[in-house]
Amino acid sequence: MAVYVDSANLEEVREALATGFVRGVTTNPILIARTGKTPEEVVAGICGLEPAEVFYQPSATGKEAMKEELHRIREIVNGFSRPPDLIPKIPATWDGFALVKELAPEWRCAVTAVYSAAQAYLAREAGARYIIPYVNRATRFGGDGPTLVAEIAYVLEGSGVEIVAASLKTPDEVVAVLVNGAHHITVPLNVLKAMANHPLSLQAVEEFAQTSRRFRNLR
Repeated sequence: MAVYVDSANLEEVREALATGFVRGVTTNPILIARTGKTPEEVVAGICGLEPAEVFYQPSATGKEAMKEELHRIREIVNGFSRPPDLIPKIPATWDGFALVKELAPEWRCAVTAVYSAAQAYLAREAGARYIIPYVNRATRFGGDGPTLVAEIAYVLEGSGVEIVAASLKTPDEVVAVLVNGAHHITVPLNVLKAMANHPLSLQAVEEFAQTSRRFRNLR
């Protein structure tokens, strides 16, 4: 299992990678647009932080335009002395599946914005290595995100294709998708911190500190 930070903000990415247990970074066109920088600038900044992997989703639409953008981004990534593995994130669409089929012999591809097990099945047949379901969004639009993950896991069983669960808003959602078969998760920095800092753990730490101070004062 791996944990990724879902962000294009370099300070957030730096803080997440500094923990040592976050493997890499996932981005999308919306996250990149929020930075006010070009995709090339964002990718270069992320690569400078030396993650193990970067999942990059083209902002272009259409098979040829997406392919051209990916090759341009790969040139930037390969310009670093310690380049991360660049994993294309291709949307789950008719053109997207065709592009994955074309890229799969050369790239480890992820199919993103997956909302059904049927899409996951097509992604598997196209040669994708990763499936990225949008869990919270699936629930908000009338489905059940964790159940979607379970259905995808069933369809993918034995294939070697792995699930990277995305659109996770709470630690409870993270646990639900892991229980239902997700191999990896990608979360924003605030969710990552919420996973680490359970209120009862923080309370226990404070109680330990208070007790320790009292004993020191008795000496």
